[in-house]
Amino acid sequence: MSIEPYRNREEVIRQVAAQIEKDFDQFGLEVKFSGEIHNAYEELFSQLNEHLTYLLDRDYHRLILLLYQIDVSEKQIIKTELDFPDVPKSELLTELIILRELKKVLIRNYFKENPDKL
Repeated sequence: MSIEPYRNREEVIRQVAAQIEKDFDQFGLEVKFSGEIHNAYEELFSQLNEHLTYLLDRDYHRLILLLYQIDVSEKQIIKTELDFPDVPKSELLTELIILRELKKVLIRNYFKENPDKL
């Protein structure tokens, strides 16, 4: 199933933002979505990238716990680093987190709409 058709749906964007806010809040990292759908990606990317830059530099243990909570694997990180060697690690992690949170929302919505598939 491709996730592309869902990336720009307003309700999905709001759910992804809420999931990101929740997951980051568990680690004392504030992320606030303004509700502006048209620049949601840029807004969230900027905030997450700032947190991840800090964690990479100053609190690697908390970063590992956050990635585990969100379910971003070491294998995914290594593959992405190999595919995009010139992109800063904080940006790669930010992209992986946003993508994983989107997938979580889509999976949750799918099973809400199709409880017989459980």
